[in-house]
Amino acid sequence: MSDKMKRTIARIVAMMILYHYDLTKELDIDLTMDLIKPEEEYDEVMAKELVDGVIANLRKLDHTISIYLDHYTLDRLSYVDRALIRIGTYELMFTNTPTSIIINEIIEISKEYSEVDDFNTAKFNNSLLDKIAKGLKNGD
Repeated sequence: MSDKMKRTIARIVAMMILYHYDLTKELDIDLTMDLIKPEEEYDEVMAKELVDGVIANLRKLDHTISIYLDHYTLDRLSYVDRALIRIGTYELMFTNTPTSIIINEIIEISKEYSEVDDFNTAKFNNSLLDKIAKGLKNGD
């Protein structure tokens, strides 16, 4: 399996753990891993970094995301989308991963795990992450 695929699956695992955390307000990674049982190989270090990073910076991430949500609130996002946007924003703010890779990965995961009809969710997530990336780049 390619390193790219291992990183994609790490983001999916992190999304699932953060989804569970958002629902229960409890962080039990071992229990969550028992529930989701990833069958594929993935970058466990990256998944843990994403989860730990998002949780450690949750207020700052949510504040940043809220700034760029036009006529929308963070609470209106689905649990899956909220987890994905938090992961993407964390990566934009705290990692050296290129912006285009972050946004593309989150959009592809959105299409697979969050999409209902006509890719509106993926388009929304793409637009939001693009605004956040541009705002961060401009020092907003």
